[in-house]
Amino acid sequence: MNRNDRKVAIAAIIVALAALTVLFVVPAGEEPKDEQAMPTRHVGKRSQRPKYYAVPSQKVETFAFDPNTADSTELLRLGLQPWQVRNIYRYRAKGGIYRTKEDFARLYGLTVKDYRRLEPYIRISDDYLPAASLVGPRDTVRRDTLKYPVKLKEHETIVLNTADTLQLRKVPGIGAYYAGRIIRYGQRLGGYVSVDQLDEIDDFPQESKKYFVVQDAQPRKLNVNKLTLAELRRHPYINYYQAKAITDYRRLRGPLRHLQDLHLLQDFSQEDIRRLEPYVEY
Repeated sequence: MNRNDRKVAIAAIIVALAALTVLFVVPAGEEPKDEQAMPTRHVGKRSQRPKYYAVPSQKVETFAFDPNTADSTELLRLGLQPWQVRNIYRYRAKGGIYRTKEDFARLYGLTVKDYRRLEPYIRISDDYLPAASLVGPRDTVRRDTLKYPVKLKEHETIVLNTADTLQLRKVPGIGAYYAGRIIRYGQRLGGYVSVDQLDEIDDFPQESKKYFVVQDAQPRKLNVNKLTLAELRRHPYINYYQAKAITDYRRLRGPLRHLQDLHLLQDFSQEDIRRLEPYVEY
């Protein structure tokens, strides 16, 4: 062997000796203590750790309880699952009330077997019963008349401008919808001056008009010499072109002294002037 070959051979021998030293001299590391402490079971020649642990089961008890007030400890003692207890707490936190035993049967995940076991022990406090249970039959009739008012008799009437929605609903043919329409249209007009103005409400029931009267009409006035175009057109009897005709007349000819000053304008007919006249001032 030449000189270079000897150097290579010596280096290889040194590396091999170092590897053997590490393999046989350095002690092997110990297994982790927690793994040594864990029990193992042998299956043939292989050992395996158990994957499941025995969880002690809680003893199920039965006793009288109110689902509206029972705490988590009581509910768990009754055999309910923790997630069912959480659902009960969420339901109560949102204002939910168990008024009957059947309400509790709707608890998610509750089986027929569990409900039949718990049903004899459910006690709903009187505080959680419907308030209607406190009134007698006579009071019930009085309460129902708030929702379904007693209608007027054939020759009875109400004053159109002073009636509120409850009084309006006493009129045959008038419910909550038309009562609201009557109030809102009267506000837009500034008050009714005639029962016939109800015809201006879409599809108003004609048979209901005979139950209304107008007394001491004092409608809200519009000052046609001071209001702007936008303010004038808010009234149901004045459209955009009529409001513009009024402002143009004021600008070109001065203040109006009477609505008849507008009768020559094409935007106003005699009928328009007649029905608008009770609502204007100068």
